[in-house]
Amino acid sequence: MNRIQEKLNEDKKLLSIYFTAGYPEINDTVSIIESLEEAGVDMIEVGLPFSDPLADGPTIQESSTAALHNGMHTELLFEQLRDIRKTVNIPLIVMGYFNPMLQYGVEAFCKKCHEIGIDGIIMPDLPLDVFQEEYEAIYKKYGLINVFLITPQTSEERIREIDEVSDGFIYMVSSASTTGAKSGFGDEQKAYFDRIASLNLKNPQIVGFGISNSNTFQAATEKAKGAIIGSAFIKYLTQNGTENIQSFVENILD
Repeated sequence: MNRIQEKLNEDKKLLSIYFTAGYPEINDTVSIIESLEEAGVDMIEVGLPFSDPLADGPTIQESSTAALHNGMHTELLFEQLRDIRKTVNIPLIVMGYFNPMLQYGVEAFCKKCHEIGIDGIIMPDLPLDVFQEEYEAIYKKYGLINVFLITPQTSEERIREIDEVSDGFIYMVSSASTTGAKSGFGDEQKAYFDRIASLNLKNPQIVGFGISNSNTFQAATEKAKGAIIGSAFIKYLTQNGTENIQSFVENILD
């Protein structure tokens, strides 16, 4: 069983953290991952920086630009993560955009992920039908879970199609806006959470976009299996560096 599937079977609400590889400094990637696991995070999304991150808000865009300036690229990330399974046990997911994956070679990318011990991939701009027709067999060959995103605008028909193809969790985008920390969730978002819960999907949902503190984590996970924090953690890294990551996580899980 894939590590993601094992983690989803645990009887708890899950906290997943996103950060941009190569930020704040080029060689921080591994130490951040190790610190997050030690702090009690359940899953980690390692962001592969891209020059045109359309779905990301300004905080993640800026970290992506900085990481690229630092010299981060696909091959270097794989090199940094080469021995990650000697020290880290929780699920690791690579999140990025399809262009760098395509340039690297989809099968070569998946093969490398498998060799390193990556459990899943999130490519928001890889369409469901293209994945099914061209890449699903490759992902399965290398034991990788492809995570699809849904938004408040996604039709029930499309959600059920995604649920049928998925074999891990569904990334439930909390709003139609780009990523970024929010102070809370409004009635419209709460109605969306209720609507998705009522569909009784076979795959659990993990909520992303707009989660930044204990209150928003609790609200997001009331109906969902877990929540993802990205922009708020990157802001923390910008202000504090990689020291005392434990305190950031503790404040979320309090």
